[in-house]
Amino acid sequence: MVTAAAVGTLALLHTSPVHVPVFDGLRDRHHPGLVLRHLVDEELLVRAREAGPDAVAGAVAAALATAVADGADAVLCTCSTIGGVAERRSGPLGVPVLRVDRPMAAEAARFRRIVVVAALRSTLEPTVALIAEESGPEPSVVSTAVVEGAWERFEAGDRDGYLDAVAAAVDAAPHADGSVVVLAQASMAGAVERMTTRRPVLASPRPGLAAAARAVAAARAATAGA
Repeated sequence: MVTAAAVGTLALLHTSPVHVPVFDGLRDRHHPGLVLRHLVDEELLVRAREAGPDAVAGAVAAALATAVADGADAVLCTCSTIGGVAERRSGPLGVPVLRVDRPMAAEAARFRRIVVVAALRSTLEPTVALIAEESGPEPSVVSTAVVEGAWERFEAGDRDGYLDAVAAAVDAAPHADGSVVVLAQASMAGAVERMTTRRPVLASPRPGLAAAARAVAAARAATAGA
């Protein structure tokens, strides 16, 4: 049996409590034994939408420092809007700090055409920039779409309405050969099973958590070998 001590501890920085059961469920199915510590600060996204992600850099740094002080082997930021701000703290903190959408962006960059779908306009720019980082010498053609009215449903607690709106928007998006759909926010992942589209649709929670679990394992191995 693999013990929690052997697997290690991952802290997750969320901007909504809806992510907690999603990542707990993924952990239970794919990474048993991994200890998750959830930090939820909804105000980070509110401020980032109003003044830009850099406006919350100090608050993000403080939250991450607290997570590390509490024993986290790595930290995963599940908010795409502030993911870049969090990721930049990896060096100063001395532990891996990952953004949940980077593995998804790397997979998307393998396709010729990418449609980035978001419920929040503030998420588009950091997501497109991340895909550009992960692209090779021949970058993909990227288009974007905002699901109007979806975020208002999310904020009202209408999860079904939110996911249905996302699914309908993806199904209605123009289809092109060699294209892939990227769901820019982790909260959109549940919409995949409600879609009828035949093209690939990428969501960030599962690959993001897998990358973070590998980072935890590597950090534990490095500590053990020191």
